[in-house]
Parts: sequence; C-alpha cells; structure tokens
Amino acid sequence: MKAVYFDRLGPPEVLTLGDMPDPVAASGEVVIDIHAASVNAADWRGRSGTFGTIDTFPHIPGRDFSGIVSALGDGVNDRNIGDAVFGVCPSGQEGTYAEKIAVKADIIAPKPKSLSHVEAAAIALTGLTALVSLEDTLKLKSGEVILIQGGAGGVAGFAIQLAKHLGAYVISTASGENLDYLRDLGADEVIDYKTQDFTALSPPCDAVFDTVGGDVALRSFKVLKPGGRAAFIHEREAPQPPRSDVTALRPAVGRDRAHLTRIADLVSSGAIKPPQITEFALSDAATAHRISEARHLRGKLVLRIR
Repeated sequence: MKAVYFDRLGPPEVLTLGDMPDPVAASGEVVIDIHAASVNAADWRGRSGTFGTIDTFPHIPGRDFSGIVSALGDGVNDRNIGDAVFGVCPSGQEGTYAEKIAVKADIIAPKPKSLSHVEAAAIALTGLTALVSLEDTLKLKSGEVILIQGGAGGVAGFAIQLAKHLGAYVISTASGENLDYLRDLGADEVIDYKTQDFTALSPPCDAVFDTVGGDVALRSFKVLKPGGRAAFIHEREAPQPPRSDVTALRPAVGRDRAHLTRIADLVSSGAIKPPQITEFALSDAATAHRISEARHLRGKLVLRIR
C-alpha cells in the first residue's frame, strides 16, 4: 500500500510517500480501505517530537479516518465487507496516512450517510474530543454560559455547535476574519482575540473550553464564576488554577463506538454540520502539516486518499 511515513523526528520535510506492507486483520480487527484521513495537531506534534514519544520507525502518522471495510479478522460478526465506516485509532495506535489500516472492529461506527468520506474524517477525532470535553467532562447544561477558546479550529467548531444543541449560551474567540464563521456555527457572542481582551468582554461563565493553551489558558480562569469549571486539551495536563473556587480539568478522550454513534446521530439530526474543509492529496501531507503547525486554520485539513 501507499503511505506517508517518517524515519526520524523533525520538520515536515521528514514525511515521505512510499510503499509499506499491507496490514492484516488480527482477531477482533477489520482492515479498512481508507478514503480520507484528517490532519490533527497531534500529528505534527508527534512528528516534531514536541508531544509524546515516537521511537519506532518508520512511523505512519494519523489518528482518524473514513473508509470501507475490506477484510474481517476472526470473531468479527457485527461488521461486513463493504461497510462504510469512520473512526479513531485506539490510544497508542496511529497509521491513517495510508491506503489501508487494521483496527479493532468494536471502536468503529457506520459513516453518516449524509456525509462524504472527507466530511466524516473531518468530524471523527474532533467530534470525539468535543463530546468528551463538553458532555462527559464539563457536563455542560442547558442555560449555562460557556467560553470556547479558538473557535475556528476543528474541535472548537464542533464544540460551538454541540454547546448550542445542549442549550448553552456560547461565547467564542477567533481572529477578526473568522468571526462570521463562528456566528454561522451558532456562537451567540464572538471576540476578536487580536484586538479585544476576552477577560474584559466575556460575561461571567459557568464553563470554559480551551483549545489554545499557553497564556490564553491561564487567563481563562478570570472569566469563570465561583464554582466554574474549565477543560483544557492543548497541554498534556490541565493548568493549575490561580483560584481555589474553580476547577481545571483535562478530558480523557477514549475510543469507543458509543461516542462515534452519538456523533453520527448529531449529524443526522442536523445539530452538527461538517466544518470548513481544506483537502490535500496524500502526497501533499507535508504541506498540510505546515499549515496545521502555523495554527491559524479555519476548520479542518483532510487528506483525500481514494
């Protein structure tokens, strides 16, 4: 199969398109012919050595995908060859920048019929992260006020729509050119982080969902009401709150079919629509990494593989 891989940590130039062995389905696994894979920040952070530890090479990056089941391992009886599915690799496994992948059958789900493979790949890991962060971790409720930092990104863009679906009042930050995009996603208030101070403009919030990190994460505590909670996904651990009356949380984003089915149901109901997508060929993965690494992206980058 064709795949993009790297033999050492480094800049985007270490990414190479070449031939790799076809995967074989072990017991409980399926082989999926990948049609599309999204590009996530974790991909370039792993490639550059700034997040996690990769010490086995060659390494194929990529965590989420959409495609067609092409082979079944022993014991798989709830999936069929030809099924259109989407999903996220188990923690510790990567390899979606490729024409094929073998993954556990019980963590994939039917692709929403209304979405293309490119669109389904764009909402897999982003949707999973947003769901776990808002519903499982922050336990956001109807009528609450939430500030979502970095609203133009894939995870935050899904989170804006999910928060509105849950009945929350949503404030979100982005650069000026992306504010209309946030409004289109459903944000009630938008703040231009380049020219405005969100700590001065945001009303008191019940919750904060931060996808940016750094100083933005630390300053986010200022807008929380007493008893408020904040979830952070950019760093490996949640920052230490400067106040004793608020809670900082780091969502534990696991992999399971139930959450993917929830994503599919939200899409089917119209509560969630795909983000703005920029497509690349698999051979242009290095270019996609450069754009992702610059961190000024609207929506999602997706590799079209078939």
